[in-house]
This record gives sequence, C-alpha cells and structure tokens, in this order.
Amino acid sequence: MQIQRRLAQNREAARKSRLRKKAYVQQLESCRVKLMQLEQEVDHAKQQGLHIGGTGLGSNSLGFAASLNSGITNFEMEYGRWLEERNRHTLALRNALSSHMGDVELGELVDGTMNHYFKLFGMKSAAAKADAFYVMSGMWKSSAERFFFWIGGFRPSEILKILVPRIETMTEQQRSDISNLGKSCQQAEDALSQGMDKLQQMVSESVAAGQLEEQTNTPNMSTAMERLAALVSFVNQADHLRQETLLQMSRILTKRQAARWLLALGEYFQRLQALSSFWANRPPKPAECLIP
Repeated sequence: MQIQRRLAQNREAARKSRLRKKAYVQQLESCRVKLMQLEQEVDHAKQQGLHIGGTGLGSNSLGFAASLNSGITNFEMEYGRWLEERNRHTLALRNALSSHMGDVELGELVDGTMNHYFKLFGMKSAAAKADAFYVMSGMWKSSAERFFFWIGGFRPSEILKILVPRIETMTEQQRSDISNLGKSCQQAEDALSQGMDKLQQMVSESVAAGQLEEQTNTPNMSTAMERLAALVSFVNQADHLRQETLLQMSRILTKRQAARWLLALGEYFQRLQALSSFWANRPPKPAECLIP
C-alpha cells in the first residue's frame, strides 16, 4: 500500500510539474509575442520618421510613446480643450465676484466649475489605463506645475495651505473644518506615498532579479509589468482624494466663498503656466569670465 501511495504521489508531482512547465512556456511565448509586436511598432514608427533617443529612454521617449498610443493622443487633445474651458470658467468667476452676482447664479457657476474639474479626473483615469507612466510623468502639464506634481496632479493638503488664506472672512467653525480636512488629506497622501514607495521597491526588485545572460529575465519582467498595473489605481485614488477635497470645501464654504476658492485655484494654475513660459523664455545668462 505504501508503495502504491508513493507511486501515486510521484505521478501527481510529475503531473503538476508538467503543468507548471507548460504554463511557464506559455508565459514566455506570450512575452515573446508582445516583444515582437513592440518591435513592429518601433520599426513602423521609424519608417514614419519618428526618433528614439540612443538608449531608448531619451528625451523623446515620452513623446514617442504618446505618438504610438491613441488613448494618450486623444487625452492631449481633450486636455487642450479642457484648459481653454477652465480659463473661461475662471474668467466667469472673476466677473461674477466683481459684479456682486446673486447667490443662485453664483452657485451655478461654482457647480459648473467643480464639474469641470471632475471631468478632468475622468479623462485622466481613461488616459492612465492607456499609459499610466505618461499620466504620472506630468508631461501634459507645464514645467512649473510638474515641479509641484504628486501622483498625477496637485497635492490637496498643499493647495489648502496656500489658497485658503485667500478666501474672504471665515467663521471659526469653517476654519476648524478646513483644518481637519487638511489633516485628513495629509494622512491620505502619506498612505498613498508610502504605497508608491513600496510599489517602486517591488518593481525594482522584480527587475533586478532577472539574469539576462541566462535568459531568465522575462518572467521577472512579467511580474514587474503586473505590479506596475497598480499605477492606474494610485492615479485614481489620488484623483479621488482631490475630488473629495473640492467637494468638502464646497460644503464647508458659502457659495461666494466657494467661488473665491475656485477662482484662486484657477488663477494659481494659470500663474504656474505663466511662470513656465517666463522660465522657458528667460534670456541666456552671460558666461562668467574666468581669470587665471
């Protein structure tokens, strides 16, 4: 009986080994097909006159990736239109506050501006599914905006710190509620940042574990790719936090205060864009004279 049981166990172990080997071969074949498709896309792009930096990760790589990805191309066009519409919302809020518009009409402008920001979050979610790296890089933003970038957008706690002082007189209860909101944002941001750090560590370990000379790096790359898929979730969670911050502020503030808050937000991003333009067009610094 023991011999039969041992033989049965050996047969089962052999069967599982064959299944694992088959799955491993299928995984390698899948990765090989994906690499071949990528090579074909690269060759096609080169034939159309596109250029990749010598390492494949040069300064043109993000633009090259976007040119191959219709989802990113659509996002860039939609974002351009979104910016124009945001500037119109900002101008409408400015005119409404200076003309002392009634609360009902002002409330409609506030709701419209809020929904416009929510539209951007939906656009980014779709773009992140197409290429999370592109959204996370912030290449669709101006250089000054990227300087303050956090997981695909602005950091809510920092925005509260710099823009809340621009809101007209608030009650003590409002100040307390906004202070608590800021603390909640900071805690959520810390949790997401820690998650991002952990994700980076896991991906780095997966990539480092490969051994190219023995051609065993492909499964590790597959694992890294699977882990990188979590980037989409991080972008969505960060945007959810941004959206909740806007919603909570609209509930804490009066309609006129909310209009002032959204005006300050829109003008802040406009000034960052202007700063980017000034920086890009700054006059060259004269060369220093070196005296031996």
